[in-house]
Amino acid sequence: MAGKVFFSVSMSLDGFVAPEPPSVENFLTPGRQDDPDVRRWMKQWGELQQWMFPLRFFRENLKMGEGGEEGRDNEIARETYERIGANVMGKRMFDLGEQSWPEEAPYHTPVFVVTHTEREPWERPGGTTFHFVNDGIKSALDRAREAAGDRDVRISGGGETILRYVNAGLVDEFTIALAPVLLGSGARLFDGVDAFRVGLEPVRSEPSPRVTHLTYAVHPR
Repeated sequence: MAGKVFFSVSMSLDGFVAPEPPSVENFLTPGRQDDPDVRRWMKQWGELQQWMFPLRFFRENLKMGEGGEEGRDNEIARETYERIGANVMGKRMFDLGEQSWPEEAPYHTPVFVVTHTEREPWERPGGTTFHFVNDGIKSALDRAREAAGDRDVRISGGGETILRYVNAGLVDEFTIALAPVLLGSGARLFDGVDAFRVGLEPVRSEPSPRVTHLTYAVHPR
């Protein structure tokens, strides 16, 4: 049996999954991390994701050493990553991550990058290999499904890539970690969603001290 296609993201109370981005050039150019726009982005992104940073699983996955918090947030983070057999992401997310991931990228699965750029697979220590797919989101998902076998495929991001898969009817389920943060601007998760085609069914709502985890099944409407 093929696994599910899902995404899981942190989202602010006003609906953003990432702050307003600085220019890619400023973000990626060495020495430009002191740029005010870059500092603002990093601060807001950290606030959005801060529920994960203290977790034991987060520390283990990034090889940061022992320790970290246990509890339900940690269990959900671990359960999410353990169900993944392959990841799909957009080119912008890959470009930003390529500059900031540690040598052992934190995916530990095949990753299929939706892009117009041709490039040979990029293998990293720890089981992550990035494959660059030039013929659309469906092709990337087909390859990810094959690589994942009976495990699930995660659409890792960014927001525009997730939305393309939702609007194409290719997502089975998603989880939002709703953070008590207001960003004011940035990438809205559902900005441009085809609401007349996408139906949702609540699966789970689970609060924790830092966020509320909301899971929905996705159906044709």
